[in-house]
Amino acid sequence: MPLDFDPIDRAAETWSERVGEADAMHLATSIVRAQQLVMSRLDAVLRPHGISFARYEVLRLLSFSRRGSLPLSKIGERLMVHPTSVTNVIDRLTAQGYVSRESDPADRRRVLAALTPEGEKVLAEATEALTGIEFGVGVLSPDQRRAASDLLRVLRQD
Repeated sequence: MPLDFDPIDRAAETWSERVGEADAMHLATSIVRAQQLVMSRLDAVLRPHGISFARYEVLRLLSFSRRGSLPLSKIGERLMVHPTSVTNVIDRLTAQGYVSRESDPADRRRVLAALTPEGEKVLAEATEALTGIEFGVGVLSPDQRRAASDLLRVLRQD
């Protein structure tokens, strides 16, 4: 049952009364809560496809690459995640048959992750599901989405 007040607004009011300026706390808390809500929506539509959003991002990134494969280090850089996280996701995708590990022909010491035909199939299905819910942000207008993305870009690039 929805509350008749916004708990983050209420927390900011209390913060202002007892601690001081609340703008930064209010924004950070709002971002975290919005992220939790969006991730919940994304996970719900991806669950039937057997993947998480992190795995979806890797599959999509591989599909966008010129050769259908990328070094694990590039995946981490482009998704802005730690190498250990990339290894974990690639391990899971490999176990599911959606990605294969290959030696880089240009540098045999480097490992590439490559999209498999099964990975392409689940990617197409998952993309249809995600676009069907507008990636969980359908409550925002296109103009609001662009404005929010522009604001958050500053934080991402810092």
